[in-house]
Amino acid sequence: MRSRRFPTRWRLPASLCLAALLGGCLALPQTGLFAFRLAVTSLGVEEVRIGPYAVDARLDSGDLTSLIASSLGAGSLPVQATLALGLGLPAGTPPVEMAGFRWRLDMPGAEALSGRYQQDVTLNATSDAKLRLPVAFDVLATDQRRLAPVVELASQLARRGELPAGSELAISPGDLRGLGMTLPAGLLTPTIRMAVGENGELVPQG
Repeated sequence: MRSRRFPTRWRLPASLCLAALLGGCLALPQTGLFAFRLAVTSLGVEEVRIGPYAVDARLDSGDLTSLIASSLGAGSLPVQATLALGLGLPAGTPPVEMAGFRWRLDMPGAEALSGRYQQDVTLNATSDAKLRLPVAFDVLATDQRRLAPVVELASQLARRGELPAGSELAISPGDLRGLGMTLPAGLLTPTIRMAVGENGELVPQG
């Protein structure tokens, strides 16, 4: 009888143990953000494109605006980029499997972007998970007067390879599996929010 009751009896303590391993809130300036023991170790921007044009970091934004404006005709101008994201765990933390996550990105001068990373992510303390999030929005679908400032933003992203100061990224983890247990999304794992500082550092919010 005792052996049958053992798993049920210890299910809650095991869940709390997993939550504790994923708990805490420590910020490391310029090296990463730890929230619920999930470390955002890097955050950058790659492969910036405006319509059919790859944004060259050496190209002046004024020249790029003229080039794009002269070729418009379809009434649509998609802006695309890749958000390079590094995720990991602190030393001594056991591996955790995360069932994807939802994300939201706010950048000054652009519409808020959001999406979901569908693939499972293996998080461990020995090597960071390197992810690539495609982000895209249409400039002319909202307001053609925003063409010049968005082109300037795209040029800045390509030139610096990082999000502009004042940007905010939010990550809502999916289910977490570890220690033989599953922690459902939203249970003791609220949304992680961070802002980009003046020097590119990640600043925890809330």
